Amino acid sequence: MISHGFYYRPAASPDTALAADLIKAIDGEYSAINCYEQLAKLAPSEDARKRILEIREDEMKHLQFFSQAYTHLTGQTHKPVQTETCAKEYRAGLVASFRDEQETVDFYLSLSDRAQDPNLKNQIRRIAMDEQNHAVWFLYMMSHR
Repeated sequence: MISHGFYYRPAASPDTALAADLIKAIDGEYSAINCYEQLAKLAPSEDARKRILEIREDEMKHLQFFSQAYTHLTGQTHKPVQTETCAKEYRAGLVASFRDEQETVDFYLSLSDRAQDPNLKNQIRRIAMDEQNHAVWFLYMMSHR
């Protein structure tokens, strides 16, 4: 059924579930970008600050990818929403970032497993690997202060 220029799919449609997961990914990446900017300002060394900003750059690329995928799927855009509270202290920020990255790996792998399009599946899996790499860096920073 076409109405007001939007194609409506049944609630159980895989595309509807995928669209909801893409919104979650967009909001998660947006939140990480903002929190990592704050975390970089709290970093005790230039090396740590640079590494956090490099991770933030990756998250910006991920946000762009998920936003484009959402638009391609739905024909709409999603304005990102900050869904996480950023830590105000460096150590707490590292712990929160490590946990978030690890949880995101699991979420993205699940999303990749459910994706039908091979290109989407592969790109999400690649992003999951990036997130795992980020988690390792945050763990390293927690243990080497």
